[in-house]
Amino acid sequence: QVQLVESGGGLVQAGGSLRLSCAASGIIFRIYIMAWYRQAPGKQRELVASITSSGSTNYSDSVKGRFTISRDNAKNTVYLQMNSLKPEDTAVYYCKAGIAYWGQGTQVTVSS
Repeated sequence: QVQLVESGGGLVQAGGSLRLSCAASGIIFRIYIMAWYRQAPGKQRELVASITSSGSTNYSDSVKGRFTISRDNAKNTVYLQMNSLKPEDTAVYYCKAGIAYWGQGTQVTVSS
């Protein structure tokens, strides 16, 4: 049974930082492309960042230079370090493994 469990969300002021974690089980973590998506109220879910099994990363233009995705294959965990947060970063953030597996999401709220 595949499980992706996100944590680390919360309420932060603009300019602050948060680190999201996604712990995976039930998959051979090291071979999966891992990604973070987000969905704001009334908007479509969008890709924030992804990381391949070899560590190559990709970011949306809206977060480039502020967010960093990383992974620890020994801990089956992917992270999203979010710095210089803006109110428009407010959303539910989801972890995704490969093309099929999603976490339950964690709320990030950035106050102005």
